[in-house]
Amino acid sequence: MRAVLGDTVIAEAPEGDLISIEGNWYFPPASVDQQFLTTSPTPYTCPWKGECQYFTVNVDGQAYPDRAWSYPTPYPTAFDRVGKDFSNYVAFWKDVRVVE
Repeated sequence: MRAVLGDTVIAEAPEGDLISIEGNWYFPPASVDQQFLTTSPTPYTCPWKGECQYFTVNVDGQAYPDRAWSYPTPYPTAFDRVGKDFSNYVAFWKDVRVVE
């Protein structure tokens, strides 16, 4: 699976390494090319996953605010709900397509 913005691959990993949560694919941290992400100041705390970290995706000189996010330290109860530890896994939204 790949997370792609335009022709740029931002993350790539076998589907078996990804985690699906609420309809979003979460990529393992090592599979994400961090050169395309910068930390966003947007605050959000999910009631069951915990504090979220948003990222701006930067591709070809264009900034796409809050198009990626992760949960650096999810609530321990979230691991039971998801079935595994998803700390720092990264999901994408809107302009970033997840494709096979």
